[in-house]
Amino acid sequence: MTSPSKVAVVTGAGTGIGKAAALALLKNGYRVALAGRRKELLEQAVKDAGPAGAQALVVPTDVSDPESVRALFARTKEAFGRLDVLFNNAGINAPGIPLEELGYEKWKAVVDINLTGAFLCTQEAFKLMKSQDPRGGRIINNGSISAHAPRPNSAPYTATKHAITGLTKSTSLDGRKYDIACGQIDIGNAATELTARMAKGVPQADGSIAVEPLMDVNHVANAVLYMAGLPLDANVQFMTVMATKMPFVGRG
Repeated sequence: MTSPSKVAVVTGAGTGIGKAAALALLKNGYRVALAGRRKELLEQAVKDAGPAGAQALVVPTDVSDPESVRALFARTKEAFGRLDVLFNNAGINAPGIPLEELGYEKWKAVVDINLTGAFLCTQEAFKLMKSQDPRGGRIINNGSISAHAPRPNSAPYTATKHAITGLTKSTSLDGRKYDIACGQIDIGNAATELTARMAKGVPQADGSIAVEPLMDVNHVANAVLYMAGLPLDANVQFMTVMATKMPFVGRG
């Protein structure tokens, strides 16, 4: 008798990195709950998975809302019986305007999705992972190059991504007693809808505008797949996957 395949929850699964990761997990035998705000994008992602989409569950979710997050994990448990992997990927950015001109609501929206959302999902994953048999699981947080160095006019995004690093470390420590591993993937310039502008030129630290190189988002998906597939006695604590020649390593 073969054991059931592993179960993953991916937030922000309708587009970009989240969609690529969800498809990679599905095509490699995982049962996947795809969470995101727009049901039609989640359903399209499942269609794009082909036959592997039969192992998918679409759960429209607002990660900034505790009730919506609780419903996501309840539906995952009901459908699949357990949870092995959470990919905390959902995130938004604020307009690239001067810090002093940024409205409170724009700041709060980024914090609510990028940071509070990741915490709420981590909390629900803990409750499920520590009580299931076999016990434990893995949480992978989507950090960013912005968890290390900011872009101009990016205070909300940069602040939340630095905070994700703190959440990753706390989760990794607090999860030990429950056999819950936690790691972070910091991604730079994966080619998605959100990074298309980089091919046309984006502001640099010296005030100039420069075109930046991109990389195939599937390299990120494969990295997430590797992290997810490790046994629970091994962990990638931090991984950086970036376009080789993007402006990160060096003075800027």
